[in-house]
Amino acid sequence: MVTCVRGFIKNVHGTLDFDPDHPETASVEATIDATGLWSGEAARDAHLKSADFLDVEHHPTITFSGKGLELISPDEGRMTGQLTIRGVTRPVTLDVRFLGQWETPWWEDGVDKGPKTRAGFLATTRINRKDFGVNWHGVLDRGGVVVSDEVELTVDAEAIKEG
Repeated sequence: MVTCVRGFIKNVHGTLDFDPDHPETASVEATIDATGLWSGEAARDAHLKSADFLDVEHHPTITFSGKGLELISPDEGRMTGQLTIRGVTRPVTLDVRFLGQWETPWWEDGVDKGPKTRAGFLATTRINRKDFGVNWHGVLDRGGVVVSDEVELTVDAEAIKEG
């Protein structure tokens, strides 16, 4: 690998059931809008969204569903769940870190409806893109490949407590 190319997807929605006193019971359902992928290069983004990679025309969302957290430390754990990319579902394990929770103001249409409780999380995993049917590759003139089979995924998430 010569360099890492980072992409971002901002439109992520879902539900999280999380009790800081019993993190091992956590569960999450997330839907990611793959059509919003941005890597900073329009031509590359178009290629990543094409049938060669994510095929967002036929599979506009990526989903993750996980339940239960294996605790590693008071603020770290592993969650195994099902990741679906391009309509292909495979098990993945996320390394999860709880960043804490705090009270923040909450304004809607100029009206203070807060405070709201927010919680922060960081999750990482590594997948093989070919496990999800992403098989395109280009060969470089002097050997090597354009795209690694391994893809590192990082999720920076903030959850807002309902109710």
